[in-house]
Amino acid sequence: MRGSLRYIIALVMAAFAFIPYYCNTQKNEVTGEVQHVDMSADQEIALGLQAAPEMAQQYGGIHPDRQAGAALERIGQQIVQSTKVRQSPYKFQFHLLADENTINAFALPGGQIFITAGLLKNLKTEGQVAGVLAHEIGHVVGRHSAEQIAKSRLTQGLTGAAAIGLYDPDRPATMASAAAAAMVGKLLTLRYGREDELEADRLAVDFTPAAGYDPRSMIQVMEILDQANHGGGPPEFLSTHPNPGNRIQELQRDIAEDFPQGLPGNLKP
Repeated sequence: MRGSLRYIIALVMAAFAFIPYYCNTQKNEVTGEVQHVDMSADQEIALGLQAAPEMAQQYGGIHPDRQAGAALERIGQQIVQSTKVRQSPYKFQFHLLADENTINAFALPGGQIFITAGLLKNLKTEGQVAGVLAHEIGHVVGRHSAEQIAKSRLTQGLTGAAAIGLYDPDRPATMASAAAAAMVGKLLTLRYGREDELEADRLAVDFTPAAGYDPRSMIQVMEILDQANHGGGPPEFLSTHPNPGNRIQELQRDIAEDFPQGLPGNLKP
């Protein structure tokens, strides 16, 4: 009887996770993709603005070099205004973080985009900076944070249900099955992250030429990241970011598909 009740509870939990996820869909006006998200653009903007100060503080705050910060904002806004991104409801702001040692860039939902001084000093051209910013803009308009939140809720609900259904306190060996279910859920979340990174790369290939920048600069960024990582890091299977070498191959394929006759000659490197 106790086992049957446990299975019923697990099924109810799974239903409460599964049904809201698949019932909440919205069409992305930039990508045309139908997505499982359960928040509005205004909610994304509010969430990003709320989180921005704390996130900046984790990287030493905003860099005091106002000229460099203004240049970052100029490049970012040029991408926004030159592409279909300007049609999105998001309010983009670009911030240079003071951290000189960490090589990173990230986007919060709603349009708050950050790049560390540690990454910026490794970039050699304006086109490389544009490639990084276009990638982060891709995350925002791709609504990846909203998707991740919805997917995380689904995954947590389903793995919680699986853990309850599989675990029998009278049979300690079932704890391993419950732990395995939780690990599967974690790996699924990581897989979503890698797919988001590749989509952001594809969007950046679209955005950079429209803003006057050579998308091949993004390949140079991947080479810089690979060198900075000394070829190390976790295996791609356990990483939210695809291996830079694999991303280079995807970028080359995306550029060739978008420009089968070759890139225009007036793009800024």
